[in-house]
Amino acid sequence: MTDKQILLLPGPTPVPPQVALAMARPAINHRGPEFKALWEEVTEGLKDVFQTRSEVVILTASGTGGMEAAVANLISPGEKVLAVTVGAFGERFIQICRAFGVETEVMAFPYGQAADPRAIARRLEADTEHKIKAILVQHNETSTGVLNDIQAISRARGSHPALLIVDSISGLVAADLPMDAWHIDVVIAGSQKAFMLPPGLTMLAVSDRAWQAAEKCTNHRFYLDIKKARNSGLKGQTPFTPAVPLLYGLQESLRLLKTETLAGSFARHALMRDMVRAGVRALGLKLLADDTVASPAVTAICVPEGMKPADIIAPLREKFGVVVAGGQGDVKDRVFRIGHLGYVSFSDILAGLAALENVLIDAGVPVTRGAAVAAAGAILSEGMPAGVETLAS
Repeated sequence: MTDKQILLLPGPTPVPPQVALAMARPAINHRGPEFKALWEEVTEGLKDVFQTRSEVVILTASGTGGMEAAVANLISPGEKVLAVTVGAFGERFIQICRAFGVETEVMAFPYGQAADPRAIARRLEADTEHKIKAILVQHNETSTGVLNDIQAISRARGSHPALLIVDSISGLVAADLPMDAWHIDVVIAGSQKAFMLPPGLTMLAVSDRAWQAAEKCTNHRFYLDIKKARNSGLKGQTPFTPAVPLLYGLQESLRLLKTETLAGSFARHALMRDMVRAGVRALGLKLLADDTVASPAVTAICVPEGMKPADIIAPLREKFGVVVAGGQGDVKDRVFRIGHLGYVSFSDILAGLAALENVLIDAGVPVTRGAAVAAAGAILSEGMPAGVETLAS
């Protein structure tokens, strides 16, 4: 048993020392001038990360709270949405919609595959009466390690007026998502992923079209009312008590990301993805998602025949202090997941692969010792662009 852990999860992710120290600052009056200055800095910084000039609201809640806020504030009871799902978190969107009385048409794709923009286009073309008011979709499906082509899905709307609401809780900062350039109406993010913070904040960037929908929405909400949040935020306040320590942490993480640059962050996450995929393939393991749709945030790996995910997850944690995630939904008993987002270093990836190799050897799985680290190291040597090591070193 080891006390020191290497978190290779799709969330929560490791917190940089600078961010942890920022969160330890003394308490301030969240109705005072110090808070107003903090709030203005983080909201402007978030606009850069979302790649938008639209208003951004920050709620003290988990990412699921952000998903619920999008539904409750933008879609009235009885209105219809198209929920495009490729995994467990797409299914969560469906559950939220139904809880709020929203008519939900489901377009489901198999676990491990990405959504087909052509199928979405055909469905919207058939909706000549424009009954579908919004399309709900994940940018990065955490349960399967699949990255959807949001740009193509946005284009698939054509002239259809449906809002495009994107859950990018595990995708934002890890993968490119230029909200304004891709004409996305709502993007949802969460603090505990690539923002390198503990759980507790959800952020929503909301376009002008979406704000117009919010003005007409008749659904119920109180704490997660984004109009209240926007109106208070414009005055440098929040409608309810905010998580001030997390906002201090967000201030520091945004400064770190500004130094690294978004392009640097995207490159770093893609490189870690490629290292993991090369390493597990060198061990003879199969990957759930194809390379063409592979997530830069998390990789879902099929367990060897005759094994259960717990046969790998437990010894990784207990013997080596490497913490990975189990499967979810339809692949719960078939996969384990290695997260590679946020404040994860290249050496963390190499250590995790070495530990995985030893777990497989102990379980009697025939692998070539050293193959995983060698394969990942080769990717690292070939793929490291200048500056990509900023946060990972």
